[in-house]
Amino acid sequence: KVRTEDHVDVYYNSPHRDFAKTDEALRLRSVDGGTRMTYKGKKLDEVSKMREEFETPVDGVAARGIINALGFFESGVVKKTRDIYKYDDITICFDNVEGLGEFVEVELVADSDVQGHREKLFGFLEMIGSKKEDSIRTSYLEMLMD
Repeated sequence: KVRTEDHVDVYYNSPHRDFAKTDEALRLRSVDGGTRMTYKGKKLDEVSKMREEFETPVDGVAARGIINALGFFESGVVKKTRDIYKYDDITICFDNVEGLGEFVEVELVADSDVQGHREKLFGFLEMIGSKKEDSIRTSYLEMLMD
């Protein structure tokens, strides 16, 4: 195990378009006294949660002020405890999500060769006894809002 983290993820929606409809996300994640802002673009395929993502450390108070001043509004909060493991260049996260239960998330950062990375992830899942059809593409926020 690499580490355990407590996450509080606050998601925002745009006054200009509905991120739920455009399959985008804007998030402020608070972890261990620090805050990161993340923008997630649309999913890149029909079988995984792979998407373009931009993330940067921010001052949480200032970032919330900027987001609110621009007219964005809070759309939901996800709280979870995450146990993080590494296997080669794959990150494995065991998440206990408040209000939902336990999940496993596997991630591989890919700047290119998206297909090759997707195959590597599904190969890893198969190696640990999980099938491709067992994976879900729904976000924790979407599950909490249903």
